[in-house]
Amino acid sequence: MIKPVIPNNEIQRLRAIRSYDISPVQQDKEYDQITDLARNITGMPISLISVVDENEVWFKSANGLDISSSEKSLSFCSFAVGSEDPIFIIKDTKMDDRFKHHSCAYAAENPIVFYAGVCLIDSKGYKLGTLCVIDTKPNYLTEVQTKGLKILAKQVIKLVELHKANRHLETVQKKLESKNKELKKFAGVVSHDMKMPLANIILTTDILKAKYANILDSNALEYLKYLKQSSFTLSEYITGLLEHYESDNLAQARSEAFDIHHLLDKIVDLLNINIECEIHFPEQNIDLICNRKALEQVFLNLLRNSIKYNDKEIIIINVDCTVKGNHYYFTVTDNGVGIPEDKLESIFELFSTIGNKDRNGKKGNGIGLSTVKNIIESLGGSIITSSEVGKGTTFEFSIKQIPLIN
Repeated sequence: MIKPVIPNNEIQRLRAIRSYDISPVQQDKEYDQITDLARNITGMPISLISVVDENEVWFKSANGLDISSSEKSLSFCSFAVGSEDPIFIIKDTKMDDRFKHHSCAYAAENPIVFYAGVCLIDSKGYKLGTLCVIDTKPNYLTEVQTKGLKILAKQVIKLVELHKANRHLETVQKKLESKNKELKKFAGVVSHDMKMPLANIILTTDILKAKYANILDSNALEYLKYLKQSSFTLSEYITGLLEHYESDNLAQARSEAFDIHHLLDKIVDLLNINIECEIHFPEQNIDLICNRKALEQVFLNLLRNSIKYNDKEIIIINVDCTVKGNHYYFTVTDNGVGIPEDKLESIFELFSTIGNKDRNGKKGNGIGLSTVKNIIESLGGSIITSSEVGKGTTFEFSIKQIPLIN
């Protein structure tokens, strides 16, 4: 009996097999479905997907035969890979001079008499193994059956390459997640470390102004005022960053039972509003079961924005709440300066600003609404906005009801 031919590109071929990281242990239904189709197309009792490795041939799928691997020198699949043709067919091993003394042809159980193996050729031209069909008696393939096996062999290669691409994406995703965690940690540490020096700067400017007011001229006092304002702006920016990066942890808090009026009452107290402002609560005081801390942060940001970006003498904000299925739906409508139509899609992007100044003449930092969107999506909801410049803005958002955990 002859021995299998070793391909001229054997080293590169084996390297290609390693690159796909095809597991001989892990069972995949997709491969079993292909061998099942191969049996149905050809009417053969046995179909295999083989990988011809360095020292053995092992089977990714074995349909109709209880086998996991085979000695390379005895495997017909190794002959197929060593052949110059993309398909290797033996109609009757007992009558073929090359294999008539092959031990597998005379096996007591499931003798291999007919063999047809279509090579699994990857995109770079390397033969990884075969999709083969086997019969225990002499047989043949029709033109249609041969075409069907070739199509299935291409599907096997697509599966192999797709799994490789998925593993690469998973690796990249894990690296990105790790980098993201590092960035969040870095931002948190830096932000916390900067807040105290900023507080000291603000306090120092007040001390300088109080102690040396009689000595300093108007320019010096203006510089101190500018220094204090800049420090406050930077402090707000840092606070926004901390809220944004901590929003993921906030969304993981346990759910609570509470009502919407009680929540809004607390938020109004936190806002400490010192200007003419009317905030109208929902007519119906709906009971909520969800992540209270996260929802509080959402409303705090939205109501704060409605107050800051408002040029009316009397600020009017309407809040509504409804329940549909397992979701709560909220709207926050104000009579503020509004948002240009071409900016409505970008306002939820981190650091995206629309150029409007607040009541104190300051520009936003583009963090608050990004934080809001991040929290709402983590709570199983979504947010949209509509606006008319000069008349006001409406935010509509939903969150999922989260049952209480005892």
